[in-house]
Amino acid sequence: MEAHTKEAVASKVPSPDSALAHLPVGLFGSATGIGGLGAAWHLAHHDFGLPGWPSALLATISLLVFAAMSAAYLVKLLTAPEAVRAEFAHSVSGSLFGLIPIALMLLPIPLVPLAPRLAMTLWAVGAVSCLGFTAFTLYRWMSARQQAELALPAWIIPVGGPLNLPIAMPALGLDPLQELAMFAFAIGIFFSVLVFALVFSRLLFQLPPPQQALPALLILTAPFSIGSSAYLVVTGHGDLFSQSLFMVDLLLLCVLAPLLTHLPRCCPFRVSWWAVSFPLAAATVASLHFAALRPNRVNEGIALMLLGVTTLVVLWLMLRTMLGLLRGELRLLVGA
Repeated sequence: MEAHTKEAVASKVPSPDSALAHLPVGLFGSATGIGGLGAAWHLAHHDFGLPGWPSALLATISLLVFAAMSAAYLVKLLTAPEAVRAEFAHSVSGSLFGLIPIALMLLPIPLVPLAPRLAMTLWAVGAVSCLGFTAFTLYRWMSARQQAELALPAWIIPVGGPLNLPIAMPALGLDPLQELAMFAFAIGIFFSVLVFALVFSRLLFQLPPPQQALPALLILTAPFSIGSSAYLVVTGHGDLFSQSLFMVDLLLLCVLAPLLTHLPRCCPFRVSWWAVSFPLAAATVASLHFAALRPNRVNEGIALMLLGVTTLVVLWLMLRTMLGLLRGELRLLVGA
């Protein structure tokens, strides 16, 4: 009788081979990518008079996606904790946990008019956890020898995450926390440049990354686009430094975009392709800021072109991911 009871209980608990055991933490990048695109449409509505409903719709979708991902990953934590521990300990996937506090710091922006206390709470949790995760990652890197071939673009996420901390502060009315914004910007830009140099060196002198990892190369552009926007928030104006950061971002986009154009023909779709969404959205936001600072047809054309491209890319990623999930292809989508 006792044996049958144990078997019945065990049958109700998903095994490590269940679908959620393969749910990657990197899929939180979908919420940040969709939310970033929503922020870009909000700027386009404010500065260029484009419709405002895409911003509200994308903000709602990003909140729903983050809530669904949080619930699903919590189930994974409870039913397959060893899979979560392995993912967190991994030298590459462990860095992707930084996407969670980044989402918590950006998603409160559309919540401010509806639920200001909830928005403030989410941002505070995200800010504290982001700075804590950055410190923990730096400690882990410096307390043990790292392998040069594992220096991949995902390493930028934990150290560049603090650059996102100031973005929501004006909407939340946190202007008195200027020193905190400067602290986060200084940490983010300094260590992002260091890690960028390490990853760039690895790309030059080591074997190239596998084809399925090519979308992550676009993460290399994120510190410059987010840094440009964060600098505007911290200083209150756009000077030569913030514009220079955007120019570097624009160059990197032009260099890396051709590497991604052949991606659909060379390897099947994976959820890792979501890695392109947030860097593209951040570049779009930075371009809209730049076009507002230096209004002319060229700058405005670049901003609107990036907005259109990013919108099409994110919509395609959403549709392709939903189609795969409806087909029950989660393990295939994560490469498991």
